[in-house]
Amino acid sequence: MIIEPNMPPGAYQTYAYSRRRDTVQKATCRDVGCQAYAKGWESTFDETTELGLNQAHYVRTMSGRTFREGRTTAGLTVFRFEAGQRCFADHKTVSESFYVYGGDRRQNRGVIRRHVNGLDWAEDFSEHQDKIITILERG
Repeated sequence: MIIEPNMPPGAYQTYAYSRRRDTVQKATCRDVGCQAYAKGWESTFDETTELGLNQAHYVRTMSGRTFREGRTTAGLTVFRFEAGQRCFADHKTVSESFYVYGGDRRQNRGVIRRHVNGLDWAEDFSEHQDKIITILERG
């Protein structure tokens, strides 16, 4: 059963989400909500091993990251990286789109806006719902 709207299509907004199936793409730390990017992180290496020596050399000379270097009581090298810079992980995500259309199922009046991420889209939706509630409460 379909409930018919009380107002014309132009009085409505439609919030839509789409995701491409099985299409993985490279993503930035910021895009995926990476905690290392948001808060900073530490990496610890044992420079008595070849692997640890190579990793520490990379961080110091080629990583391009901002860090402070220290040592543990056990003699391990600790790099403390500041927040707001790309971590060392290769992030991947699925392409998603977040739209707000004018109108409803009866008449689509085109895209009002396209959000770059789901958080902005959800915030927009929540603000829109609050406006509707305010109007209804006023009578």
